[in-house]
Amino acid sequence: MIAPDTKNWTWVLERPCAECGFDAEAVTYAQIPERAVDSATRLGAALARPDARTRPDEATWSPLEYAAHVRDVCRIFDTRLALMLGGDGVTPPRFQNWDQDATAIADRYGEQDPAVVAGELAEAAERVAEAFAVVGAERRGLRGARSDGSLFTVDSLGRYFLHDLVHHVHDVRG
Repeated sequence: MIAPDTKNWTWVLERPCAECGFDAEAVTYAQIPERAVDSATRLGAALARPDARTRPDEATWSPLEYAAHVRDVCRIFDTRLALMLGGDGVTPPRFQNWDQDATAIADRYGEQDPAVVAGELAEAAERVAEAFAVVGAERRGLRGARSDGSLFTVDSLGRYFLHDLVHHVHDVRG
C-alpha cells in the first residue's frame, strides 16, 4: 500500500514546483484548457505501454493508477468550477472533501482497464477544459473554498488543477 499524500500542494500557486518544474505564475488562464488536454493525452498514451499496470517501486503508482487519478481530478475540478460559477458571488461555495487515496483503493485504480481509463480520461479532460475555456475574464475572480479553508479564485483553481495534471505526466515519465 502506498503512503497517502498529505501535503498541502497550494504552495504551487506561489512558487515553481521543484519536482515537475510547473510555474503557475508563468501560465496564462488562456493556456489552462489546452495544457490540460495535452497532459491528459500524454497520460493516456502511457496507458498503451506494456508496463502501464506496473508500479516502478512499492511507493509509486503505476501509469494506470496515475491516469485513473487524473481522470477523477478532471471530474472533481469540473464540479468545483461549476460550484464557483453557480455561487452567489459573495459567499464562496465550499468544496466537498475528496480523499484521493481512499478513492484509489475503493475504485481499484490498478485493476481498471487501461483502454477504458484512457477514453474516460480524454473525455473528462475535454469536458473540464471546455468548462475553463468558456469562463469570461469578468468571472475569473469568483471564489470557492476547499474543505480545509484554502480559498481559490476561478483563475487560481485552474492553475492549481493544471499543476496536478502536469505533475503526474512528470511522475509517469520520470
